[in-house]
Amino acid sequence: MSGGPPSRMRAALSRRYGGPEQIEVTQIETPRPGPGEVVIKLHATTVSRTDCGMLRGYPWFMRLSAGLFAPRAKVLGVDFAGTVAAIGEGVGAYAPGDRVFGLSPERFGAHAEYLCLPVTGPMALLPEGIEFADAVLCEGAWYAETYLQDFGIGPGDRILIYGASGAIGTAAVQLAKARGAEVTAVVGTRHVDLARELGADRVIDYQKEAYLALDERFNFILDAVGKASYFQCRKLLLPDGRFAATDLGAGWQNIWLSLWFGLIGSTRLRFPMPRANPVMIARFASLMRAGQLKAVIDRCYGLNEIVAAYRYVETAQKTGIVILDPVAQTGGETP
Repeated sequence: MSGGPPSRMRAALSRRYGGPEQIEVTQIETPRPGPGEVVIKLHATTVSRTDCGMLRGYPWFMRLSAGLFAPRAKVLGVDFAGTVAAIGEGVGAYAPGDRVFGLSPERFGAHAEYLCLPVTGPMALLPEGIEFADAVLCEGAWYAETYLQDFGIGPGDRILIYGASGAIGTAAVQLAKARGAEVTAVVGTRHVDLARELGADRVIDYQKEAYLALDERFNFILDAVGKASYFQCRKLLLPDGRFAATDLGAGWQNIWLSLWFGLIGSTRLRFPMPRANPVMIARFASLMRAGQLKAVIDRCYGLNEIVAAYRYVETAQKTGIVILDPVAQTGGETP
């Protein structure tokens, strides 16, 4: 191990399943890197829908892996950006002081001042000129990229993205455009300009126009917020088109339908499980460097304000991502 952070750090601790009010910001032992690991001093992370689900232990089957009666991961947080503070034995890819970003989908732990991760995990060097807060877009992009890869989307394909204003939706618009697709974004009135700025070829304001009444057909439809359904959208698909959703849907229908279509050998509805890796994060770094992938930041909070951050995310009204700054004592509602 080279160098080392302080022996204690601040972290947001959740010892049981429940609401945001039971989160406690307290001092805990700072992790130390083992062989092949790095400890990162965090400068930005996010509070996401995934964190909210893990906090409450919902959906219930998730507890089979996350902890049946209490969460195994006491500190949540998936996205991270910061500087390498210490390295373990055998680490050659990174050095103390390197700016890095990525995901911690298995260990979580980013709602703290320091995070320990294996160097083989989904992380990469942060491109020059990208601020830490602008780099914590990977979770939404991870889900979006998983679905676009599963679709096999490419130049000339037509995709409709429902809910193109959240963390997944804003990433999906940009990643689909980077693959050469023609993107139709469905958003509410206040997000119309944002969807255009992100590169959508056509923007539909669902508060003024019935997108289900469109007389055109798409190769792919992505429900990025879990509020549409295959049965509503199937008439908008081409005969070989595919629908995917990022949520379980009413009555967990997307799980059951994906199983059914799989049994009959159809790809009409897909519900792929995300798999993060360093190659994907390196791709995000390349797109960020080229200006083809950028963060859409709704609000910023300090670590001491994490309860308020969770409560806001649980309103399901956020645009893009909600930033948590582990360094700041307090934050602000707008960046």
